Amino acid sequence: MDYSQFLFMHHEIGVLIVFLLVFLFDTFLPARYQSKLAVTSCVLFGIYTVLSFFTPLDNAEAFSGMFVTSPIVASIKNILNVGMFIVLLQSIQWNNSDHEVIRRGEFIELMLVTLFGMYLMVSARHFLLFVIGLETASLPLAALVAFEKKQYESHEAAVKYLFTAVFSSAIYMLGLSFVYGFAGSLYFNDIAVACGLAEGSMLLYVALAFVVAGIGFKISLVPFHLWTADVYQGAPTSVTSYLSVVSKGAAAFAAFIVLTQAFGTVYSAVWEWMLYALIILTITIGNLFAIRQTNMKRFLAFSSISQAGYIMLGVIAFNATGIAALSYYVLIYVVSNLTAFGVIQAIENATDKVDMTDYNGLYKTNPKLAFAMMLAMFSLGGIPPFAGFFSKFFIFSSALAEGSVAMYVLVLIALINTIVSLYYYLLVVKAMFINPNDNPIPTFRSHWTERAGLVICVAGVLLIGLVSCIYTFLNQAASVSQLF
Repeated sequence: MDYSQFLFMHHEIGVLIVFLLVFLFDTFLPARYQSKLAVTSCVLFGIYTVLSFFTPLDNAEAFSGMFVTSPIVASIKNILNVGMFIVLLQSIQWNNSDHEVIRRGEFIELMLVTLFGMYLMVSARHFLLFVIGLETASLPLAALVAFEKKQYESHEAAVKYLFTAVFSSAIYMLGLSFVYGFAGSLYFNDIAVACGLAEGSMLLYVALAFVVAGIGFKISLVPFHLWTADVYQGAPTSVTSYLSVVSKGAAAFAAFIVLTQAFGTVYSAVWEWMLYALIILTITIGNLFAIRQTNMKRFLAFSSISQAGYIMLGVIAFNATGIAALSYYVLIYVVSNLTAFGVIQAIENATDKVDMTDYNGLYKTNPKLAFAMMLAMFSLGGIPPFAGFFSKFFIFSSALAEGSVAMYVLVLIALINTIVSLYYYLLVVKAMFINPNDNPIPTFRSHWTERAGLVICVAGVLLIGLVSCIYTFLNQAASVSQLF
């Protein structure tokens, strides 16, 4: 075996180094230094995140083609790193709280392990490696969801997440057994060739339906979304924010890779119409249920379900512009959603309040937090000139480039749903700026790490959409990445 192949795994080696340093710090340093663990871990990961932008952006493969890297794959991992860094930064105050301090090392280590698994999912070109990455990313998340051991809701959320993960993995593995049955291989390239020969086979349709269902659980596509709201509500807010952006983004990237690389030859005949129905259901039902929510975490859970439908428009586009638009959308979704979760976490840490009615009159007592939340809602709703407008514009454009009448209808339905989403996003703005409250959230000063995270996210909401070179770079990276 040529061990030099491991040198192609720049991001994987980097995150493992950070993991080992955090583990050694947590295990061997005296107790008087342990209070610095959360900040030190965030600094280490921040350094790694910056260095990861300077890794080589070449097309390369390792382990007989099971693992690949390319400019767009490296860019995707960098986007996940940005989301991970912001989550770690915003979680420092909670991680150092009295009831979590004894487990802060485990929290960071589990997060890093899940990120490693997500890297493998994005780079895999063989289903064995993909499943290893999938389970490495999924199982530690169950422990993270149950992290607040004394909270009943956290236990309930963990059980629901674990059972959902088990059933989705079982469905996915059953689909892979069918895939192996007609292809005789688990390499994506071999499966693509076999799909072309087996087009019209009922076994192919069943196999692909099971694979899409298994991935749909991870992305929270309707009708595989029923776990999302309960898990988001019961999990610690830091874990919820991680689930909503980094985990969802990685799953969306993985879905694009699997569908285009392994099943691309039967795009128009099989899975285009599967995704067409799933996208309409996901966007519409996510919007309708979001309107009914009063708990802010459940509200953002159904918002994230709807956003997953928009993200999948980049997958159904089935072109280089689609993966560029998907990457750009996830980047903007990261900063927009983490702005909202940053405000929720700051208020929850100070007051334990998470209900939307508690936000009535927030502008009078905490105007900066209200302003940050307003920007997040505007961006998620796609109001110009905020970043979310540009992400929706590019994701719609990539879908329309496919050129079919059905795609025009799909984008029209998505646009109508965007108008619906503006209604419930503006409900939060109305609560903060218009609704009266005799007992509003008192004025408080959030922790400096929470403020730093919000500054980064707000800057992203205001500036990323205006910096057109980011989308141009992603488009160029997708064009030279040998995906199509």
